[in-house]
Amino acid sequence: MSNKYDVIVIGSGPAGYVAAIRCAQLGLKTACIEKWKDKDGKGVNGGTCLNVGCIPSKALLDSSHRYEDAHKGFASHGIKAPNVEIDVPSMIARKDKIVKQMSGGITGLFQANKVTSLYGTGKLLAGRKVQYVALDGKEEVLEADNVILASGSIPVNIPVAPADGDVIVDSTGALEFQAVPERLGVIGAGVIGLELGSVWGRLGSKVVCLEAMDSFLAMMDQQIATEAKKILVKQGLDIRLSCRVTGTEVVEAKGKKEVIVTYTDKDGNEAKETFDKLIVCVGRRPFTDGLLSEDSGVKLDERGSIYVNDLCSTSAPGVWAVGDVVRGPMLAHKGSEEGVMVAERIAGQKTVMNYDIIPNVIYTHPEIASVGKTEEQLKADGEAYEVGTFPFLAIGRAVAADCAEGMVKMIAHADTDRVLGCHIVGPNAADLVQQVAIAMEFGATSEDIGMTVFGHPTFSEAVKEAALAVHGHAIHMPNRKKRK
Repeated sequence: MSNKYDVIVIGSGPAGYVAAIRCAQLGLKTACIEKWKDKDGKGVNGGTCLNVGCIPSKALLDSSHRYEDAHKGFASHGIKAPNVEIDVPSMIARKDKIVKQMSGGITGLFQANKVTSLYGTGKLLAGRKVQYVALDGKEEVLEADNVILASGSIPVNIPVAPADGDVIVDSTGALEFQAVPERLGVIGAGVIGLELGSVWGRLGSKVVCLEAMDSFLAMMDQQIATEAKKILVKQGLDIRLSCRVTGTEVVEAKGKKEVIVTYTDKDGNEAKETFDKLIVCVGRRPFTDGLLSEDSGVKLDERGSIYVNDLCSTSAPGVWAVGDVVRGPMLAHKGSEEGVMVAERIAGQKTVMNYDIIPNVIYTHPEIASVGKTEEQLKADGEAYEVGTFPFLAIGRAVAADCAEGMVKMIAHADTDRVLGCHIVGPNAADLVQQVAIAMEFGATSEDIGMTVFGHPTFSEAVKEAALAVHGHAIHMPNRKKRK
């Protein structure tokens, strides 16, 4: 095997594998190093997202939603299914099968595009050299004209709740439960906490989410966050804000382990809860452990992220960094697009990325999604804007499908009418918000969206109606303004 490449990518998550494939498509001799191993100790591609993140969590979310729908929702459709049961080991096995299939897909893409796949660890040395240690321990130094760092992120651990892989787990461990916990605690009511809490809550767990912040989903538009919280609480999630965990104790009671969680509530009083399982979901941090030699020339910022400019170039010539390991939201699609941008710039193209239009999604049911600026951000910026909202309750397709909770919120500039943001809680929110992201990329106005013919009956009609509502022209609800 030659040890000289045009490009070496360290990490094969959504940022890394996309970067590697695009480099190869552009005629660059490319290698991709991945440290991840499957349960049998064999190297696999896909990183955190595919192996223990985006893909497996969505598999469980879908399974749990189907169970809940059969258990609670079928009756209204005249479908009788009184003895529905959940086989958790089979559900987990299905999730594992999907992960294996998707990981194999990346391996196939690497082979088709002639990307050299290397399993083990990679460490950046000075002069764009990479110390590669294979899974069998064999070590060699590789050279490249360009190196792309895509090492991803890992869960943040907190001293007051150390994970033991059994009773107290992180997001990875929460994907491996073999039975439904009767009482489930979740530290953190953010994206990961809500998704994992939803999975096990639908299957029968009594779920308590302890969130240290005093606002719910602070990164989301707060009108949408308030609506989402109301829906999730109605579903049975016990979401407690301004609750700071101060300690945990694993004890044995009646022949089984459980964990006692101590926390201060919103009034500053000490409280305790006992759970069968506790998931710690307080965020993720960039993973740079063992990634950089001292003389690599790559600098980190105050948050521990690799410092890059707007084009993802690091402080070391010919070294780039993309995905969770750099600034910005930790989103798979953001990392993938950064990977494409870097690959094309290495090949001499002038590709740039629009960081202002990156969709964000929480895969609860209903989904919560957003793109662009929130109303709170626009107020803080002093920007003039108009708002249009529309409830799914007024959408025939949503009512017919028993998915009528939630709303679409469209925000447009008061003077130019350009769409500045869209925020949705409701059915298929992840896909609906993408329609608006496309419109925003082309500088569309709310009038442009309102004048577009949407199919009927569809969920997406709520997007059109919200756009019309910006100027008081919504058809299927009373308007805030008189029609001009």
